[in-house]
Amino acid sequence: MKTAFLPHVLVVTLTTLPFSAQEREHHHHDIGETAASVTFPVSCAPAVQASFTQGVTLLHSFEYEEANHEFQEVAQRDPQCAMAYWGQGMSLYHQLWDRASKDNLQRGAELLAKARDLKAPTARERDYIQALSVFYATTEKLDHNQRASVYSKAMQGVYERNPQDREAAVFYALSLLASAQNNDTELTNAKAAVAILNNLFEENPTHPGIAHYIIHSCDNPAMASLALPAARKYASIAPESPHAVHMPSHIFARLGLWQDDINSNLAAIRAADKMADMHFHVMHHKMHSMDFLEYAYLQIGDDVNAKAQMHEFNTIRKADVDADFQDYFEAHLLQSRAMYAIERRQWKEALNLQPNPGAPPYAQVIVYWGRAVAAGHLHDAAAAQDALKHYEELLEETKKSAKPYMVEGLKSQHDEVLAWAGYALGKTDEAVRLLRSVSDMQDKVGKGETESPAREMLADLLLDAQRPQEALAEYEISLRTDPNRFNGLYGAAQAANQTKQKEKASSYYAQLVKNCEGVHSDRSELGEAKTLLASK
Repeated sequence: MKTAFLPHVLVVTLTTLPFSAQEREHHHHDIGETAASVTFPVSCAPAVQASFTQGVTLLHSFEYEEANHEFQEVAQRDPQCAMAYWGQGMSLYHQLWDRASKDNLQRGAELLAKARDLKAPTARERDYIQALSVFYATTEKLDHNQRASVYSKAMQGVYERNPQDREAAVFYALSLLASAQNNDTELTNAKAAVAILNNLFEENPTHPGIAHYIIHSCDNPAMASLALPAARKYASIAPESPHAVHMPSHIFARLGLWQDDINSNLAAIRAADKMADMHFHVMHHKMHSMDFLEYAYLQIGDDVNAKAQMHEFNTIRKADVDADFQDYFEAHLLQSRAMYAIERRQWKEALNLQPNPGAPPYAQVIVYWGRAVAAGHLHDAAAAQDALKHYEELLEETKKSAKPYMVEGLKSQHDEVLAWAGYALGKTDEAVRLLRSVSDMQDKVGKGETESPAREMLADLLLDAQRPQEALAEYEISLRTDPNRFNGLYGAAQAANQTKQKEKASSYYAQLVKNCEGVHSDRSELGEAKTLLASK
């Protein structure tokens, strides 16, 4: 999953929490009925097959905590079941979310050693165990990306040696996504994964992993529309999973389907609240959906509901967030404030964004990104240079932090800060070059779903620099990769007006008004659009 302003990293530690037998039975019933298409036979005691399959089902919706419970239960009921330890190891490897901690790597290595010692009776099971063992082996010699790659290569072997095993194909496709190279403009692994998954989806449209991983494969501008059928299907497959109910909104956000986006995340929050009542750690799911909700509301001019999401973030106490998610909370709290100011074009408000004491440096950078963008629009060179200085200091702190790899995901954002700081100094051509470079990359590999598009920023800058013809061309490209954005449509209309293209301007204004139908909005841009359309 990508997100706005910084790499989306969830720091997850699985813990065993007590809950009643009645709650467990109820939850089994809710998820199991809707995900019956998962078939993963194992040679363990017949009495544990259902629990094992349930664990695999939960893995496919990234419900790692619950999955771990299932595999632990299998191991308790059948201690000789080697695959129960494979399942627990899989529950520790969050392939598209985060990098395994040292503790989880050590725990995973122990679990897979136990699985190997039990000598599973089938070659297929030994294949799965050996493939995951590769990920957890030699942890001091390989970095995370290398481990992900060798695991994917091992899963390719499992897939090829077990051609009738649908789960091998699904898990191999996921491993391709998890081992994709950053900024691969050819989307090599994503295309390879979706080629496998699309064939499976035709045969098994109710399999949660197939639909889920199609969405992740296509979570980019070039491929998003291909995942719309899977997106519309996935939530109905696993309606009790907050992540499953939320995931379709990745595609809805890419395609500018704002009401679908809103409905998806409202349902995901309801699902998260239900799971919270059952003592599961789901605040990260809820915060992620709140992030998407705020962004979607802003795109239809519904500032009241967008502000409500921001305020709800502000009511969450850090002490009430599980320790493993507190960095994530800090990042999303600051992101929410920056998004609310920047998307509404409230530059003075953005210039006054404040960091949170104690937040990690890679979370605080969003504050100075927002200040730099605002300072650029206000042509405030001193404020822009101050924002750049603080941003680069935080980058250096990040390099020395426990998560130095976060710097990799901040390069584009850093270039945006440099661009706006340069623009405030009058270095327009250099600012255009920097923003165009980021834009060209985003057009191919995508950006965070709730992130301001660099291409739209480039258009804003050109319009502000009195270059409306160039600005219009950039707005129109941006609206193809990030359709139906409020500011993209309004900016395109303005640029079209300034270049005497009245019909084109009217069409953009009309689309903006259509997107905001039924919303009470105080946005001056929307009022202007309605007035101009009414005067025709």
